[in-house]
Amino acid sequence: MRSLFVRVIVNALALWIASWILPGLDISTSATTGAVANSGVTQGTDTIGIILAYLFIGLIFGLVNALVKPLVSLLSLPLTILTLGLFTIVINAAMLYLTSWLSAYTPVHFTIDSFFWTAVFAAIIITVVSLVAGRLPGGRRR
Repeated sequence: MRSLFVRVIVNALALWIASWILPGLDISTSATTGAVANSGVTQGTDTIGIILAYLFIGLIFGLVNALVKPLVSLLSLPLTILTLGLFTIVINAAMLYLTSWLSAYTPVHFTIDSFFWTAVFAAIIITVVSLVAGRLPGGRRR
């Protein structure tokens, strides 16, 4: 259970860094900011709303990676072998795009302006941030 929370936080951090670097990624936070304001918090509702939105999208991204990505990776194994593993970047971009599509049905919207450039570069950034966070002490249990 603890590793699930760590993965959601790492995904949220990676998504935040990717959206900070790439102007084509956007997370709308009106729903979470409104929920925080309705809870009685008067100061910092925007910041708390943004954090909650990134955590929510990180949770969706983690679920997509846990449920859909293994099947897609297995089905695309010949193409991944043929491209010497570079096709995994396209798979990661597709999982990010699937997360964007799924978030359209939730109160928090995650949008990507173009599949090829923005999603592929975001997949590279998210992969690097996840690798770095996984190498930190306490990031992985034996």
